[in-house]
This record gives sequence, structure tokens and C-alpha cells, in this order.
Amino acid sequence: MKKLLLGLIAVCFFGVDAMAQEFKVVTVVESIVPMGLGRSRIIEAAEDVDSEAATTERTEGQDSKQGKVRRKDLKIDDLKETKLLNFYSGVGINFQNIASNDALIGDRISSLAQQGWKLVFVTSGVESDAGDKDGKGIYITRFIFQKD
Repeated sequence: MKKLLLGLIAVCFFGVDAMAQEFKVVTVVESIVPMGLGRSRIIEAAEDVDSEAATTERTEGQDSKQGKVRRKDLKIDDLKETKLLNFYSGVGINFQNIASNDALIGDRISSLAQQGWKLVFVTSGVESDAGDKDGKGIYITRFIFQKD
């Protein structure tokens, strides 16, 4: 009876632990600012945060108390930053830069996979150059990884 009870406790303990999941978000920002003036990077948080500290609740659709959450308290100090090349050079789109970025991003994904992270979702967005008077834009891609 004692062995059965210990066995059930062990199964429950390890079963709960097996259901625990960890997620990692890696963001790639690629600049389309001409002349290499933009900044392109792979960004990863290198410290844990508690999102509950930035979360408030609305009651009856009214004030959520978000004004009490200070932006400076949300910023982390530890992050990984991998330099990438910009899409544009002095004469237009630079395909060598794009291929180089692809190689760096692929290497980062492979490295995370070797560490046990599984790529489960990718999402992207664009703020593109709006013409002669704009001259700015970025491509942003978020890679969501999961580890059991």
C-alpha cells in the first residue's frame, strides 16, 4: 500500500512537471532605411519577467489603473542583441545583405533547436517606405519557441 501511494505521488509530481512549458520570443528587426543608416538586429530577452506586474483589470469597462504602471519599470536590462545588415545599401536593395541575414537568423534558430527549443509559430509585420518623403521602414519578425 505504501509503495502504491508513493508511486501515485511520483506520477502526479512528474505528470505536472511534464505539462509545464516554457516559451521564448526572438524578434528580428530588419531596417529598410537607405544608405545603411538603419539598425537591424536579432533581439532576445536574457532575463525573466513577471507580466502580472504590468497587468491591471478593468471593472465594468472603466478605469484599468494602467496609469500606475510605469513604463520604466517594464524595461529589462539584460538582452541579447545580434547585429544584422540593412536591406538597403547606397544604391538600393542589397541581396548579399539579405542572404547574410538569412544565414545569421538560420544559425540562431538552429542554435536554439540544439538547446531544446522548438519553433512553434512565426509572425511578421512591415512598416514600409512610403515614398520620397518617408525614407524609413522596418520588417519585424517574431519567432515563438517552446520548450517542455
